[in-house]
Amino acid sequence: MARLTTIRYGRAAVLLIAGAYFLIPLTCAIAFSIGAGVPGQRIGIDAYTGIFSAGGFADSLVLTLKLAAATIALVLGLLVPALVTVRLAAPRLRTLVEIVCLLPLVVPAVALVAGVSAVLRWGSDHFVGTPVFQALVALQNPRFPLVLVLAYTLMALPLAYRTLDTGLAAIDLRLLVEAARACRAPWHRTLFQVVLPNLRGALLNTAFLTLALVLGEYSVAAILGYQPFAVWILAISGSQAQMSVAVSVLGLLVTWVLLLLIAAAGRARHPKETP
Repeated sequence: MARLTTIRYGRAAVLLIAGAYFLIPLTCAIAFSIGAGVPGQRIGIDAYTGIFSAGGFADSLVLTLKLAAATIALVLGLLVPALVTVRLAAPRLRTLVEIVCLLPLVVPAVALVAGVSAVLRWGSDHFVGTPVFQALVALQNPRFPLVLVLAYTLMALPLAYRTLDTGLAAIDLRLLVEAARACRAPWHRTLFQVVLPNLRGALLNTAFLTLALVLGEYSVAAILGYQPFAVWILAISGSQAQMSVAVSVLGLLVTWVLLLLIAAAGRARHPKETP
């Protein structure tokens, strides 16, 4: 009994410390955003009500969401077929695929963007008047910079690989595929109607982690000269500090809500069909 009591109090202490670690900075940020404790500033929610009318807010948010959608599609389009193929047909290549996917962990984002910038400058100087130059220009289109999608995809590969690999390890992939093929299902139906539904939780978690990375990434976009959401927040912090904090708080809360929704969707079960 004494041991159980000690464990109970220990858990409570850990939860209290963890809660204080997360909630105290958030409380201070909210207090600053509403003007509490700011000399000569009245308390109000002007920083929150003025977000949607702030200059550049809508453009930066729309750009970030488009980049996130493209990055999620590219990450899943690359990794899901590759991991399924490796597990079914080429298990000896699993180590090589893992090394390639985890390699971005050892390359800092600043080093990555420095290399990308150098390649873009070199290509622009050496391929003027060729289709390669036009492709480089298209990659750097300010309305939708594909170069950011490629960079974000590389940065998301380690997390996405671990999430999807864990999801595949939790199912009997070979048995599912053999059963589908025994029913004469073509490969595309096997993938979309058999494999992917069983990977729903892993796919949702991968999408969420990629979305969170794109929403919070700053260094690559700033160095390349683009202004997605994270760069816009820092850009207004000098002139509208309270609004920048308010936007950060709202972004954090929305991220938490999305995480809870994804967790609930991943645990959900399809209703049993009645005969």
